[in-house]
Amino acid sequence: MPDMDIENITARAEELKLQANEAFKAHKIAQSIDLYSQAIELNGENAVYYANRAFAHTKLEEYGSAIQDASKAIEIDPKYSKGYYRRGAAYLTMGKFKEALKDFQQVKRICPNDPDASKKLKECEKAVMKLKFEEAISVQETEKRSVADSIDYSTIEVEPQYTGARIEGDVVTLDFVKKMMEDFRNQKSLHKRYAFHIVLQVREMLRILPSLVDVNVPEGKHFTVCGDVHGQFYDLLNIFEINGLPSEDNPYLFNGDFVDRGSFSVEVILTLFAFKCMSPSAIHLARGNHESKSMNKIYGFEGEVRSKLNETFIELFAEVFCCLPLAHVINEKVFVVHGGLFSVDGVKLSDIRSIDRFCEPPEEGLMCELLWSDPQPSPGRGPSKRGVGLSFGADVTERFLQENNLDLIVRSHEVKDEGYEIEHDGKLITVFSAPNYCDQMDNKGAFIRFNAPDLKPNIVTFTAVVSSSYQIIYSSPILPMFHSY
Repeated sequence: MPDMDIENITARAEELKLQANEAFKAHKIAQSIDLYSQAIELNGENAVYYANRAFAHTKLEEYGSAIQDASKAIEIDPKYSKGYYRRGAAYLTMGKFKEALKDFQQVKRICPNDPDASKKLKECEKAVMKLKFEEAISVQETEKRSVADSIDYSTIEVEPQYTGARIEGDVVTLDFVKKMMEDFRNQKSLHKRYAFHIVLQVREMLRILPSLVDVNVPEGKHFTVCGDVHGQFYDLLNIFEINGLPSEDNPYLFNGDFVDRGSFSVEVILTLFAFKCMSPSAIHLARGNHESKSMNKIYGFEGEVRSKLNETFIELFAEVFCCLPLAHVINEKVFVVHGGLFSVDGVKLSDIRSIDRFCEPPEEGLMCELLWSDPQPSPGRGPSKRGVGLSFGADVTERFLQENNLDLIVRSHEVKDEGYEIEHDGKLITVFSAPNYCDQMDNKGAFIRFNAPDLKPNIVTFTAVVSSSYQIIYSSPILPMFHSY
């Protein structure tokens, strides 16, 4: 190739990188990834392109892809500090603190006088030390006593000056839930006595459910499925404004990821749990990958609970999250799950029903894949862009539906520009109900209304109502590190 051609190609790659940077700044993350990819096709030996694309993948929570790109940047230029930084940030957001520590140690070696690098290294060292301490004092699950058994909320005194919502007797009523939501709207707290009452009561309801719940929607009735809410309480209120409050005649399924990321996860989870207590058939709840200890430590829920409630609630919520069902089937035709399908064919609904879900999510197997997997456009199966679970194609979806006599899969787990996406020849729908995710993605939210008996999905989209002034992030002190440098 003549030198001039090489110069033109290099210049075009740089132009694409600049366009990608602008798309990234405009929160068009998928577009920026595509532009970085085009630059890499022209010049695959530029470490900056890979590191930048790694950062974009991190924004979309595609941590597996981010690690691959950052590793390629390091391979091209072993002294490129940003490559180690991006990979360390991706490991960190996956809760792989030991791997992250190695990368931040390398950043410090390359940039010994950089104050930000020093700060991040110290924070990462603290996280690893904390992890080692927790491992040292951990108790086997079979020996561990339930924190719920040690709580007697009836002995907790309600101060005379408390003016918030009250549960009279043992019954959670609609009037109580409305008053509680209005208090939350005005950023007032629920008394701990009533918070304990709600969480303990819903725990008993969830414990007796199977891992796969069958939902029956009578002819002439409807059923609404919502995706991730992620602590965006004011958007949850907007869903109820648009579609009505949960009731026996207006039932909902919230398909996991109620908490983390947003600043009002406590308000979201107490509201959903309160409706479940009020009327078990009015609201169904499925577990997402963020209903877990490891995610809650990193993405904000644990810090928020500590700030708004207390340490006991952290363990209590962790216990209750382990009671959440893993999937639902509507009228024996629509399979609803947070993540997706499996690394093997032949999985039957009976296999899902038999999963022992009362644990923290494992890193492999059916339960892991239900919570973490994503669809892919190409057939077959591939590695997960998240680094957990897998990606599955339309042929995998088709076989699962045929083998289980189902018509449609509804899942959540991924932010979508329009709040939803229809894939796999119309047989798989992703629904995401957190508009303007993380207060910066500019996406719409959506929910799906199914009308019986045909169960044709009616998708309703909506925009964010939360002002950025509401955002008070309760994240781990080491979480924001990938937003800089």
